[in-house]
Parts: sequence; structure tokens; C-alpha cells
Amino acid sequence: MSPQTSQQDRTDAPGALLTPAEVASMFRVDPKTVTRWAKAGKLSAIRTLGGHRRYSEAEVRSLLHGVPQPRLED
Repeated sequence: MSPQTSQQDRTDAPGALLTPAEVASMFRVDPKTVTRWAKAGKLSAIRTLGGHRRYSEAEVRSLLHGVPQPRLED
């Protein structure tokens, strides 16, 4: 991905993942709030090999629009 690639271009792909900062900007909250939501089970997080959280764009958008989405149980 080049430095000029916009967030919109990057998140158009199916299965796109968002950073906590990207999710926070969508909801207009602090990134730590997004982390708390994940810990509370309101949003599922995927961990990268480096231990960073990433969030499914589809799940985030459905939550943003108030559409419940089925969650996979561990």
C-alpha cells in the first residue's frame, strides 16, 4: 500500500480490518473507548502477530448503523 492510498481505498476490500483509531474516528470517541468495547464483548477484535487489535470493517459499520450482527462464539 502506497502512502497516498486513502483509508477509503484500503477499506473497500472484503474482510478489511480497521485500527482502533479508525474505529474511534467513525464513532467520534477515544481509541481507548474502542478497546474497552472489545474487552466488554460489544465488538470483536482480531489480534495481529504484534499484538495490536484490529476490527472488522463490516462489523463496525453494522454497529455504527445499529444493525445487529451475529457473532462467532469461541
